[in-house]
Parts: sequence; structure tokens; C-alpha cells
Amino acid sequence: MRVEGLMTACLPRVEGFHASEFIRSAVKRQYWNEAMAVENQLRGQLKRREPMARHVSWRAGGVADRAYVPVDRDDLAGFLKTLPAQEPVYFVGLGSNLLVRDGGLRGTVVFTHWALRDVRVVATNNMGAEIYAEAGVASPKVARFAALHGCEGAEFLAGIPGTVGGALAMNAGCYGGETWDLVTHVTTIDRSGVLHERDAAEFQIGYRSVRGAENEWFVAVLFCVPRRNDKNSSEKSRNKIKELLSRRIASQPLQQPNAGSVFRNPPNDYAARLIEACGLKGRRIGGAEISRKHSNFIVNTGGASAADIEALIELARDAVRDRFGIALEQEVRIVGDRA
Repeated sequence: MRVEGLMTACLPRVEGFHASEFIRSAVKRQYWNEAMAVENQLRGQLKRREPMARHVSWRAGGVADRAYVPVDRDDLAGFLKTLPAQEPVYFVGLGSNLLVRDGGLRGTVVFTHWALRDVRVVATNNMGAEIYAEAGVASPKVARFAALHGCEGAEFLAGIPGTVGGALAMNAGCYGGETWDLVTHVTTIDRSGVLHERDAAEFQIGYRSVRGAENEWFVAVLFCVPRRNDKNSSEKSRNKIKELLSRRIASQPLQQPNAGSVFRNPPNDYAARLIEACGLKGRRIGGAEISRKHSNFIVNTGGASAADIEALIELARDAVRDRFGIALEQEVRIVGDRA
């Protein structure tokens, strides 16, 4: 029902109020009542004015207008069906690659980590195992799960701090491995709550880049992980995970809030080397600092605002461009309004 087409200017006034105001009020009440009826059927938790600093690994940033924590996939689908077509929607896992500006986020955030958490082996043979994982599962958990079942080749996932959904969205990788190297099939959901089954071949995959299935979000994946017929393969895989994590601890500022690598590595070079060569290691703005341990990391030393962090991102990008003529591409995602 729309009111724009009504000839409201010709309506009478009632006790000092124009009748059009009553019509608009009635329409709003109708929409509100319908929305509340639908919300009452949902099983998840709807939050309003949710501080996003609680949900991103930088521990900084503004608030989201609305946030929803679904109970499971069906509840997620039901919630998406309630949203207006123009409502901005953001799926967030562990928030390990995300910065929400201090002015906040207009729209609705959907938190996947507490709902989409299933991981299991669906098939095995002498060559490999098919592992099903939902988008809210932490990537390191998949690495450990694969190792436990005698698989080799998924160990690099232990070095990715986010969820499977985030890893799929950006083809996250480290230590020589990339997420989509293992993907055979994915399940996505659109904003109408409809699920889609898609083969990996339907997507265009590049370095930290995934294209395809526009206006859909990943909810599950089927990984195919090599599996050797070796009774010691599980132990070998677990040992490799320990080795990779030791390397990560030694080279990255994990004791401080951060969002991992800020920039993608340019061809045949490293963003950290370029930033350090510009003399920016240890540079601070407010409570944010370009890490002294790894120059492609920005850390929150305490009380940093999203604006502090974004200012350092812009400083590093501009410095590398001016000195080397290289345009660094941002790996972290920045959303929301400036304060």
C-alpha cells in the first residue's frame, strides 16, 4: 500500500491535524504491526544500535542500526524475507577483515558465527575426503578437523583468523594455500532467503578475489581435501599446523587487536616491504599504529578510533604510491559512515 498517489491535499483537517497525517500514521502502524508479527515468528535475536567494536577484531568503530543473530539456516532465511528490498545487509563472521567507520552502519548486520557452525565429513576414499563446513565455522577449526581425519592440504586454513564464509568471499590464503583451491561446491543465500547450490566453476577466482553469484552470501561449502592412506598422516598434518601457527606468532602482532594484512601483496613484491621502505613502521595516529612487528598490519594500541585506523591506511597507500608508483589494493573492508 502506498500513500504517494492519494490526493491528500484535498482531505479535511480533524482537530487541528490534516487527515493525510492520520493516513500516513495508519500506514506506518500497518507496516509496523506486520513487521512485528513476522519478527515474533523468528527464533534468533534482533539487536538495535549494536556496537560493532564488539564484533570486529580491531575493537574499534561505530554502531549498526540493526543486528540479527540467527539460530540456524532456516531462521536466517526467514529473517532475510522480512527485510525491505532497499535495506543494506552485511554478513559478518568474526569481523577479522572489517572496519566499521565511527559514524556507524546504516542497515542490518547478520552474524553467522553462532548459527552456521556445522562441519562434518560427508564422503571419503583413498584419495581424499569431502568436508562440509558452514559459513560460521572458524577456518582454523576446519584445518584441525581435516587433520583429525587424516587429510593433508588444508593446514594453511589454520593461519586464517576468520570464518569459512569470509575466507570464501575473498579467497583468503596464506603459507602457499588459498581457500578456493579446495572448493568443489558452495551453498549461497539471497536476500529473499532462497538457497542456491553452485559449483566452483560458476565463480571467477583470483588472488584475494572472488566474482560471481551477485547479491548472494555464502552459507556452506564442500571442500575436497587430499587424504593419504598413511596411518601417520594425521599426526603429520597436526604438526604442520603447529609449525604454521608458530611462524604466525613469531611474525605477526597477535597480542594486539588487528585485522590481519591491510593490503594485498602487489605482483612480485610485498606490501609490508614497501610500507617499511617508506619509513612508516611504528607510525601512529591516535591509538592506531603501523605495527613494528609487521608493516602490513595496523594495530589498536588502546582507544583507537576507526578514523585513526583509516587515516593510517590512507597514509601508507599514499606513501607507497608517491615513492614507488605502486597502487596498493586494500584487503580489509571498510563500511559505514564517517563521524
